[in-house]
Amino acid sequence: MIKRSSRPAAARLLWGARRAAGLSQRALARRSNVPQPTIAAIESGRQDPRFETLMALVEASGHELAALPRPGEGIDRSLIRERLRLTPEQRLRSAGKNARALQRFLGADRR
Repeated sequence: MIKRSSRPAAARLLWGARRAAGLSQRALARRSNVPQPTIAAIESGRQDPRFETLMALVEASGHELAALPRPGEGIDRSLIRERLRLTPEQRLRSAGKNARALQRFLGADRR
């Protein structure tokens, strides 16, 4: 079973970036011009930072804040569902047809 932290993602992100940089909350406060009590409140999950504040804190820790897509988000699953409706025999026939088509394509590419 995967245990999830009860702290918000921003708190975990900031704490990890600060610790990886080897900075105390005071040192990060000096670098970022964000008060140390604010950093403590964010890391403990008592305060949600504005995006700009979180970005400034992470960058002051020597890291970069980037937005990445979540795995599995935005994937069109209609083709998967369509394939799953087929019987195993139908899937094998389809795979064979696709393999032959690929061979023809690759053979045409060599000419």
